[in-house]
Amino acid sequence: MRRLRLCFFTLLLLSCSQFNVTPKAPPPAGPKAQEINRAQTLNLRRLGTISVTVRGSPDDAERAIAAKATTAGATWYRIQLVSETVMPGYWYSTAILYGPPVPPPGEK
Repeated sequence: MRRLRLCFFTLLLLSCSQFNVTPKAPPPAGPKAQEINRAQTLNLRRLGTISVTVRGSPDDAERAIAAKATTAGATWYRIQLVSETVMPGYWYSTAILYGPPVPPPGEK
């Protein structure tokens, strides 16, 4: 029993480290919206959210998100969810759109 508690406590501590993210710079802006991770969103301006439902595979849903983010004028996006719907073969995905950071007042 003691060993089980120790394993549980260790797993709990390891999982807490997943919430502590070291900020990183996003990739340079390009002609198309680029996917980024949570650590790269620190100073970016949030533009909104998008969602898609597509028939196919999870990759099809991710490609649809990328296309919709580019069409919306976002520089970067972060996928939050990719999940199969109750209808087999249909996938739902949501993402947050980001743009360049807003400069602090007084800076250009």
